[in-house]
Amino acid sequence: MRYSFGQGVSDFVVRPSDGLWMVAADTPITFWDAPVDGTQHTDLLDTSGLPVTYVISDSYGQVPRFTGPDGVFGMWADAGGPSRAWLYAHTSGKGEPGQDGSHWYFGDGEPETTVADPLEGDLYVDTESGDLYSYTGTDWALQTNIKGPEGPAGAGEVASVNGQTGAVMLSASDVGAIPTTARSAPSGVAALDATGKVPAEQLPAPAAAPVQSVNGHTGIVTLSAADVGAAATGHTHTAAAVGALATTARGAANGVASLDATTRLPAAQLPATTPRNMWTPQSLGFQAWTCDPYTVTNPVAKYLTPQRLYVCGINITDDTPVNRILMFARGYGGVSSNRYAAGIYRENGTKVTSTASPVALAAAGQTTGSPPQMINSHIGATPIAMPSTVTLTPGRYWVTWVLTTGAASDYAYYHVQNEAPVSPANFFFGTPFARAWYLAGQSNTPSTLNQAAAGVLTDHDIPIMALAMV
Repeated sequence: MRYSFGQGVSDFVVRPSDGLWMVAADTPITFWDAPVDGTQHTDLLDTSGLPVTYVISDSYGQVPRFTGPDGVFGMWADAGGPSRAWLYAHTSGKGEPGQDGSHWYFGDGEPETTVADPLEGDLYVDTESGDLYSYTGTDWALQTNIKGPEGPAGAGEVASVNGQTGAVMLSASDVGAIPTTARSAPSGVAALDATGKVPAEQLPAPAAAPVQSVNGHTGIVTLSAADVGAAATGHTHTAAAVGALATTARGAANGVASLDATTRLPAAQLPATTPRNMWTPQSLGFQAWTCDPYTVTNPVAKYLTPQRLYVCGINITDDTPVNRILMFARGYGGVSSNRYAAGIYRENGTKVTSTASPVALAAAGQTTGSPPQMINSHIGATPIAMPSTVTLTPGRYWVTWVLTTGAASDYAYYHVQNEAPVSPANFFFGTPFARAWYLAGQSNTPSTLNQAAAGVLTDHDIPIMALAMV
């Protein structure tokens, strides 16, 4: 039997943002049989009954409704964070009917005359006497009395005030109130005004703190310009006289940066290390890339090897939405029988998104307005669309690309030339992260990646890939 999961009141993906926990929209979620490592549950069904291996949170961060594997009523959910969360099914099935439970009964008098057909364990309270009985299966047994002693009489009429009984009106003198004219006396009681506050005239006067002594004067004094060292009225100090830095000296250690009309620091006063006027991926329509293709030379044409899964690293520094993976083609005419697959993986090897199945690609370089040599030679970036938009949070990722069906000379690609078993792209220190490697014999994108697994190879010319948002 398969059980239903997701869309519960607590089924949301969250992540920290500026010290707060926020919902994480469009986040892939995988499911496992253990809180750490374990085996991934991939036998899932979406709301249409189609098989899927993972689900994606909606625009509000909620886990969508889906169906789990046969007989599984709970799984560990992994959204790419530091830990997994346990997710229960909505129901574990209908159980067998149980026996009737015990009941409470209330009545005036003993239970034998009040309750018909009692069950063992039933309880009865005599509301008149307060006696509590339990039914043993054969008769009623008195257990205790829950009625306490009679309490004192409740509040009634005033017995007597100034010789009057019943409800009375009291004068100010009856309760010892101070006359209005005596309210400021030390032992007086301040009367409240119509708003329920003490009138201002009854508040204590604030104590002034006089200056003790200035130039021989005590109390509150008026100082002249000379008393505080001020210059004569007709004298104007220079910037140097008051220790201010000249305009040209604002870059000194003790300088003070001035703000522009928008109350922000002008670009000219930012540190020299801040990069400006550079060609970023965003400058050319991409979200990120494996390297800047402008710096790469290609002395010899290289072609994608069929069934070779190319893996390239991308560094994400800000939350970045993407829905396209691109390969830079040196020449591809759009072979109609060819099929390609692509995907994005986190540094821990879990998949973020991928093509549902291999797809065909149109010829490269056909964007309207491109230089004629790009159009005629079929040169440019070829995109593969992902099933939906995903937002990559800061971290290191791998993008993958594989020609699943095609010939060995169909797709020429721009590459970073490598003439050694290990490319300089894989130089690192500390936590290993290989920016360029591949797997042979792959007919699709795998469910997970592991750069240390058997079969990982690095002796290849590295393709140039990018991410985009359309």
